[in-house]
Amino acid sequence: MSLDEIHHVRTPEGAAPETAAPDGSAAAPRTDGSPAQEGGPTRRGGWPALRPLFLRLHFYAGLLIAPLLFLAATTGLLYAGSWQAEKFLYADELTVARPGGEVRALSAQVEAARAAAPGGEVVSVSPAPDAEATTRVVMESPGLPEGETLTVFVDPYTAEVRGQLATVGDALPLRAWLSEFHSSLQLGEFGRHYSELAASWLWVVALGGLGLWIGRRRKRAAELVLPDRKATGRRRTLSWHGTVGLWAVAGLVLLSATGLTWSKYAGENIGQLQDGLGGATPAVSAALDPGAAAGGAGEHAGHVMVDGMEMPPPAPAADIGIDRVVEAARAAGVTESLQVTLPAKGKGYVVKEKDKQVPVHLDAVAVDPADGRVMDELRFADYPVLAQMTRFGIDLHMGLTFGLANQLALAALALAVMLLVFWGYRMWWLRRPTKDRKLSVGRAQPRGAWRKLPVTTLLPLAAVTAVVGWSVPLLGISLVVFLAVDGLLGLVASRRRAA
Repeated sequence: MSLDEIHHVRTPEGAAPETAAPDGSAAAPRTDGSPAQEGGPTRRGGWPALRPLFLRLHFYAGLLIAPLLFLAATTGLLYAGSWQAEKFLYADELTVARPGGEVRALSAQVEAARAAAPGGEVVSVSPAPDAEATTRVVMESPGLPEGETLTVFVDPYTAEVRGQLATVGDALPLRAWLSEFHSSLQLGEFGRHYSELAASWLWVVALGGLGLWIGRRRKRAAELVLPDRKATGRRRTLSWHGTVGLWAVAGLVLLSATGLTWSKYAGENIGQLQDGLGGATPAVSAALDPGAAAGGAGEHAGHVMVDGMEMPPPAPAADIGIDRVVEAARAAGVTESLQVTLPAKGKGYVVKEKDKQVPVHLDAVAVDPADGRVMDELRFADYPVLAQMTRFGIDLHMGLTFGLANQLALAALALAVMLLVFWGYRMWWLRRPTKDRKLSVGRAQPRGAWRKLPVTTLLPLAAVTAVVGWSVPLLGISLVVFLAVDGLLGLVASRRRAA
């Protein structure tokens, strides 16, 4: 948010400020912030024509959206640290007392979890991924809020229950709460608009600032990538703002893009576009054969209906048990960090890998509960390229792909955003034209920069803006509001000048 890119000269109180023209000469004084119109606007092409427009957009976007960006960065920083925090906070549930020895059958571990939570219905089981970890048995339990499940942690060596926690997906209570705080401030659907608005503008502010920083004149090339330590005051702040933004811009754009995939409005459009391009995430098919679902016979097979007699219910389908299902999945190559989803009505077992660190292990198979036959298999290598990219992007956003290094990088990006916002507001304060007025602040780039754009630049720019605004609705709506308010302020200033 290079707010001090606009240079103003100090003027006596009540006098009209002057703005430097592109050639360095002083333009005509203005009182309403509109560009000088003597002889009509001078139309220029290329970056000199676009730069004033980018300055004004970057100024207002940074000024008005920066609080949301700062809030999203703060909550994101807390979330990035939650992965390590929950290892300490829930150490009793996540780790066994004495690792080593013979591992009990998975079915015995599940029965121990059922005994500890008799009111729950088991929906999935995650066997211990390493020697020190516990097995997770996930249950649907009455009394829990929608979206939450009860996870029972079982020692795989003794089948002793180590604890129970209410979870959301695989997120334990701390991370689940911070995740919701980051995405909606714990305000439900209404709060989700804040995070979508921040993600919608983050890439615009980041790329706009990148263009302004690269296009700025400088004496030494090193000043592009390193802060100028010899500078003082406003220019020193700008130097830090620009260089930190330059180093962080790629990560900020990635965070913005992946964050939008979770959003309500832009996320729907992104999903439809991805599906239209053939990049939808595939799923393994676990549907059973209708005959097999009734124990290998047809719907009425084996039943002789006699007048006045009721047909008995079909015998329950055979189930070889979770231990043999896991053996079948491992034999099919699904071996790393497993999650076993128990069969629902008309479906078989689904065994998935959930190791999302590079190299990822995300293969899946569906297993027939009657005989352990692998009915369907899905390899991550067979995902469409767009689906793979979406998976990697989301996991990078969550801090999973590279483990601790990924989480440290997210924390660094969050701190960078917070510093950029602070420096931006500081430059706005330091640029105030009358420093003896404590409440005065810096001015924005003058209005009317778009009038100087050639038609060959203006029309494509307007078309791209319309398409992006339609695809990212909160960006488009807020931009229209900005333009409407700015136009109203310009009209008021014009009438005051006329009066």
